[in-house]
Amino acid sequence: MNNLLTKIVMLWMPLFLLFSSCNSTEKRQNMGSFDAKSEPINADDALLDTLQKQTFNYFWEGSEPNSGLARERLHMDGVYPTSPKNTVTTGGSGFGFMALLVGIKRGYISREEAVERFTKMVNFLEKADRFHGAWPHWMNGETGKIVPFSKKDTGGDLVETAFLVQGMLTVKEYFKNGNTKEKQLASKIDQLWREVEWDWYTKGENVLYWHWSPTDHWDMNFPVGGYNEALVMYILAAASPTHGISKEVYDEGWALIGNIVSKDSLYGIPLVLNYYENDDADIGPLFWSHYSYLGLNPKGLKDRYADYWQLVQNQAKIHHAYAVDNPKNFKGYGDSLWGMTSSYSMKGYDSHRPGNDLGVISPTAALASFPYTPEESMKMLHYLYTKQDTLIGKYGPYDAFSLDKNWSVPRYLAIDQGPIPVMIENYRSGMLWDLFMNNDDVQHGLDKLGFTYPK
Repeated sequence: MNNLLTKIVMLWMPLFLLFSSCNSTEKRQNMGSFDAKSEPINADDALLDTLQKQTFNYFWEGSEPNSGLARERLHMDGVYPTSPKNTVTTGGSGFGFMALLVGIKRGYISREEAVERFTKMVNFLEKADRFHGAWPHWMNGETGKIVPFSKKDTGGDLVETAFLVQGMLTVKEYFKNGNTKEKQLASKIDQLWREVEWDWYTKGENVLYWHWSPTDHWDMNFPVGGYNEALVMYILAAASPTHGISKEVYDEGWALIGNIVSKDSLYGIPLVLNYYENDDADIGPLFWSHYSYLGLNPKGLKDRYADYWQLVQNQAKIHHAYAVDNPKNFKGYGDSLWGMTSSYSMKGYDSHRPGNDLGVISPTAALASFPYTPEESMKMLHYLYTKQDTLIGKYGPYDAFSLDKNWSVPRYLAIDQGPIPVMIENYRSGMLWDLFMNNDDVQHGLDKLGFTYPK
């Protein structure tokens, strides 16, 4: 294997020196409100820079050209057996909105380039299919028409919409006090946010439902309760200035009248909450500690049910401890090779976690956990780029691999690449957390549901 680490440091050193000599005013114009701090260039910084730029580029160079949104998947082998290449993803595009802000912050693109792309994305979303304000899970990037995710998933997807709105509100905060074009962008985002009918998706009950379709109605029948990836959906639903839900919907639907609380532990580490409402599994895939927390800052976030920093940090620690324990004796598992989540697998797609361990490692699991497990995540990053560089492609680490089965595939998924640059930026500067948590509506929603959080 080639040692990419030395090459990366050598590549970035002259760029760093050039960047450092730039006029400070020009730097502020390029970086926006969140200037990059001067950081010493070392192997760790160089690796983080490289990883952020590669994964950012999935959403910049690799985006669907007509809409500017995130392609659901990019297969470097050119084979698309399940959905067309022009399929865009709603939730993954929300991650993409935030990844492009990372691009401004790190100097990969200019503020002006970002505004142009964001405007294209928002203009497309204005005209795309919506169902009581909610976008579908997938859309055709050329037409804006729904691409059904499954047989009866033929309408609005409220969870994916929440991930999209989380990203858009973060962009709104970044540009709301900018020039005329930037204020227009922020205003368009605000209008789309106000048009999501969160309360419609309760069916008049004290719970949020995941799906509604004009042809299949409520047939998907998926009330969202018990801990999973959808916390930000409930917070945004409470935060809505036009279609808000009551606190009872959160307490009864999401928190199950307190039954969401867990007293159990794994590897001596408290679970904090019960991870499934309708399953006996102890713990979920690691994306549950990422998707809602790309903007929602878990540090200091508490309600009557949980300390959310303890919750998400413990989930990552449990996954790491599981890999070190390696109860199934899979090849490679250990301190520097860990992390399971929903991703590609040997037979299509699977939800990998302790309890459903197929010997598949998904790099996003550990790499998007940098805020929670910085030392363990850095070991994983070094291992990938120095020991397994054949698993790295144009847009960063490929989606998943198994050393035990000698399996990998040169393919990417937006929902796995997106959390990497965003969560690493939250680890390095807290930028996305600061922006999202600064939104007045978001703070109203948190207050309404009884959360405490740093202000």
